Amino acid sequence: MKRFAARKFGARRSWAFGALVFSFACLGLSAQSVPAAIDTDPPADKRYPAAMETFQLPSHGAQLNALVYIAAGTGPHPVVVLLHGFPGNEKNLDLAQAIRRAGWDVLYFNYRGSWGSPGDFSFTHSTEDVASALAYLRDPANAAKLRADPKRIVLIGHSMGGFMTAYGAAHDPAVLGAGIISGADFGAGAFAAHPEMTEAQVVSTLAPRLAAEGMAPLSGCTPEGLAREVSTNRAEWRFTALAAGLGMRPVLIVTSDDGLAPTGQALADALKQAGNRQVTEKHFSTDHSYSDKRIGLEESVLAWLATLP
Repeated sequence: MKRFAARKFGARRSWAFGALVFSFACLGLSAQSVPAAIDTDPPADKRYPAAMETFQLPSHGAQLNALVYIAAGTGPHPVVVLLHGFPGNEKNLDLAQAIRRAGWDVLYFNYRGSWGSPGDFSFTHSTEDVASALAYLRDPANAAKLRADPKRIVLIGHSMGGFMTAYGAAHDPAVLGAGIISGADFGAGAFAAHPEMTEAQVVSTLAPRLAAEGMAPLSGCTPEGLAREVSTNRAEWRFTALAAGLGMRPVLIVTSDDGLAPTGQALADALKQAGNRQVTEKHFSTDHSYSDKRIGLEESVLAWLATLP
């Protein structure tokens, strides 16, 4: 009986030890799969600490509200320009902080006429503001102040910011890569499938959607005026029309269950058919704001950034 009890105890102890080893192994695998920048602060650098600079970004006569999260260390640090959507309620600053912890500077700004930045809001003005942000970062004095590398700039945008990312990178070959998160394809939708639609029909279809998103943070514009702007530029602003300008550069396309995944897939397909072998795709079963997939979104973006030169 004692011998049986001893064997039983030994088996139980062996099982417990094995379970403990397995648990630690799982913890190790879990820790390896999550980038340290998500849950670990970087070592403090007393001489070149992480910091935040707020300033006004000049763009076509307006001074845009802007900030830069500066990574710790001497640098020069690569830079992400993080572009918000329409009207910009989800600012993705949790993503910005994770990117900074990974060693990147992050520039965030509000387009003309949005969230207190002076001027009139329009989609065209916003594309110009993105170009102004790139020019600001490439100015040697600004780059030195921000400890930034002006030759390593990446655009990442969410929703309307995804369109601004695709458009900005397509029109600026010096941009290192483009990250498009639930990008809004301004040339897609019902009027893309039906090019015969008149401007009035486009406005009647699109303006109510824009109004429903909320116009309060925007000035100098109306839903109808923005819809007419889209109608005028619908051919040029299609994701598939921008694919040629993106060329062979690294592109991250993140989609969700918000109805925009097909246009993101169309862009990925167009890039790959043109020979781009640096297209990364990720889909999340979540809403447009990635409300319950914030950590997953950060993991995907950081993993992609880590692949860039």
